Amino acid sequence: MGIFSRRQSAVIDPATAVGTDTSDPADAPRSVPLDPAFQALTGPWTIDRSHSRVGFSVRHAMVTTVRGAFTDYDSALYFDGARPSESRAELVVRVASVDTGVEQRDAHIIGPDFFDARRYPEMTFRSTSTSHEGGGTFRMTGDLTIRDVTRPVHLQLDYLGSVLDPFGYERAGFDGTTTIDRTEWGLAYNQRLKTGGAMVSEKVRLQFDISAIRSVS
Repeated sequence: MGIFSRRQSAVIDPATAVGTDTSDPADAPRSVPLDPAFQALTGPWTIDRSHSRVGFSVRHAMVTTVRGAFTDYDSALYFDGARPSESRAELVVRVASVDTGVEQRDAHIIGPDFFDARRYPEMTFRSTSTSHEGGGTFRMTGDLTIRDVTRPVHLQLDYLGSVLDPFGYERAGFDGTTTIDRTEWGLAYNQRLKTGGAMVSEKVRLQFDISAIRSVS
């Protein structure tokens, strides 16, 4: 949910179970009421890539922020508006498609110091659980794999609304965000500043601005 591409890929079967819940029911959080309108959103969706962005931002030299995005990716999504726990997503990103607006910087990012795209051409996200946090906010947990290192991440997903556009497409909007420590995935390259601190922050904010279109079965 919230990380999709327009390129068609296999839709995840809504009947497929997501994990096994072994928790004590007494410890489970109290159910948050769902807006009945969410039920109408149930089904597979894909992205309108021209109106979406899979991006990131990172602090540079301690004083400014560099922003970039990945332009080549595939995904599969199933959103269940009645049972959010059945919602799931998968994203496969070609890291060589990174675009920060500076060609030399992009070449450095996909080189051995960072993504090492020749050896590790893709990074992936596969959801493992989804929960409704209240209102239009959801929490999706999943496995993020970069350079063959897999670690869990938690995304906050905010539903922005849905509309039938003038061309007959049913659209739904989502914003997704999370912050990771890139060194936990082996992206440890850095230069230290004489005044203290690092040239490139270890913290990276991932941002997903999504316009999803309902898939036609």
